[in-house]
Amino acid sequence: MEGLRTSSGLSSTHMPTSRSKTHFTKHKFLNFQFNPLPNSTFSRKTPSKSKLFTAMPSSPSFVSKPEPELEADSRAEKFDWYAHWYPVMPVCDLDKRAPHAKKVMGLDIVVWWDKNGSSWRVFKDACPHRLAPLSEGRIDQWGRLQCVYHGWCFNGSGNCNFIPQAPPDGPPVCTSKRACAAVYPSTVHHDIVWFWPDTDPQYKDIILKKQPPFIPELDDPSYIKISLSRDLPYGYEVMIENLMDPAHVPYAHYGIMRTREPKVKGDREGGSPVELSVKKLDRDGFVGDQGDGAIADAEKQPSMQRREGLIFFCVPVSPGNSRLISFAPKNFNVWTTKVVPRFIHHLAINKVLDSDLYLLHLEERKIMENESSSWQKACFVPTKSDAFVVGFRKWLNKYAGGQVDWRGNHGGALPPTPPREQLLDRYWSHVVNCSSCNSAFKGFSALEVILQFASLAFIGIAGAAKHKANTMVAMAVVCFACSKWLNQFIYKNFHFHDYDHAFR
Repeated sequence: MEGLRTSSGLSSTHMPTSRSKTHFTKHKFLNFQFNPLPNSTFSRKTPSKSKLFTAMPSSPSFVSKPEPELEADSRAEKFDWYAHWYPVMPVCDLDKRAPHAKKVMGLDIVVWWDKNGSSWRVFKDACPHRLAPLSEGRIDQWGRLQCVYHGWCFNGSGNCNFIPQAPPDGPPVCTSKRACAAVYPSTVHHDIVWFWPDTDPQYKDIILKKQPPFIPELDDPSYIKISLSRDLPYGYEVMIENLMDPAHVPYAHYGIMRTREPKVKGDREGGSPVELSVKKLDRDGFVGDQGDGAIADAEKQPSMQRREGLIFFCVPVSPGNSRLISFAPKNFNVWTTKVVPRFIHHLAINKVLDSDLYLLHLEERKIMENESSSWQKACFVPTKSDAFVVGFRKWLNKYAGGQVDWRGNHGGALPPTPPREQLLDRYWSHVVNCSSCNSAFKGFSALEVILQFASLAFIGIAGAAKHKANTMVAMAVVCFACSKWLNQFIYKNFHFHDYDHAFR
C-alpha cells in the first residue's frame, strides 16, 4: 500500500494493490491502500481481470498490549489547520451564471465566476455594507458580483465598483478599504476549485509558494475521471476514521460491496482479521503497513497498464458536518464508462454512503456524550484492524490540538439529530449541488408529469372515441402505472433510500 497522507482539510487515498506501506502525511491528502472501497481515496493497480473487492487478510492480528493514552502534547510542533489549501467543489458542478454558497472549516464563503478575469473567485460570504450574504446575490451584466440587498457591486479583486446610494458628486466611498469584499486566495487544480482559508493580504500570492496536493492520475489525460461531491452529517474526524477502516466494509455495506470470502466463515458476512500497523508518527502524519493478505483477489504480478481507483477528498465543514469530494479514475474501458451517464455512477456511490451514514452520525454523538474526555478510554480497540484509526487519533491529539481548529467560528457542539428520513435525504446533501443529478432529477420529474397528463388524455380520448376505446384505456393505465413507478424511482434515488441492516 502506498501511503496515507493527510493534512488539515482534505483526504485522498492512493492504493496500488502491489504495495503494502501506508503513509499518513500532511496535505490532508490521505494516501491509503487496501483495495478499492468507495469510502476512501485511493488509486490502485489492477490485474487484467479488474474487480473491486475489499481487503480481508487471512491471519489473525491482535494488539498484545494497550496503546498509550492519546493525550495532547504541548511540546510537539503543531499542525496548522489554516496553512493548507482546501478543496471547495468540482468545477463541473459550479454554474458560472450564479454565486454559490459553501462552508469550509466553519468559514462561510461564496464561489463565483469572474468573467473579466476568466477565473473562479472565493470571497467571504458577507457584504461589507451590512453583512448580507453575497451568495444570495447575482452576477450582473458587467460580470461583477452584486449584493442584492442594496446593490453594491464587486470585481474579482474584491474592490467595490458601485454603490447605488452614493451620490456621484459626493465622497468616493467606493475607494475605501472598508467597502472591499474579503477575498480568499483561490485556484483551480485537478478540476476542483481550491481556496486558502486566510484573507490576509500576505497570502495573496501563496500559490507561488505552496500548491494543492498533486495526484498523477487526476492530471493524466489517459484516465477518465468521474467526480462526486456530497455533504455528510458527521464530522471530519469520523470520516477519516471510516476511510482508514477496511474491517467495517463486509458489515456496514453488506449486500452492496463484494468482499473476498475467507476459507472459513465465522459469520454470514465473512469478516476476518486485518493486519495493520503504524511504524512512524510525526507532525506530518504517520507511516503504516498493511499485511499482504489484505489485498483481495490481486494477482502476484498485476498489469502496470490497467489502473483504476477512488480518490476521496474529505473536507471539514463544521462540527458534525463534512464534505466528501471523490473521483474514480481509470485508464481502461474508457469509452464504455463515458457512455454511462454520470448520475448513474452517483446512484451507486450514494447507496454505499447511505448504508453507514446513520450509524456514523449516531456514533459521533455517543463519543461526544461519553463522560470520558479520552477517545481511547471511550472506545475499546483491541485488534490491529484499528491501528490506523488509533494512529490518526494519536496524530490528532499530539500535533493537531485534538480536533479541527474552528477558530471560534463554532462552539464545537454537534447539531441536533433530525428524523432519519431527513438525515438521509440526498436532495439537499447532493442532488441540488450536482449538475448531472440535478438535471436527471428535473428530467425525470418532467417525464412523470407528462405521463400523468398522457394518462388523462387517453382517458378523455377513450370517452369520446367510439372505436379503440379499450386500447386508449389500456394506454392510460400503462402511462399511469409508469408515472407511479417513476415517482418511486425519483424518491428512492434522489431523496430517501433507507438501508435497514436488520433485513439485509
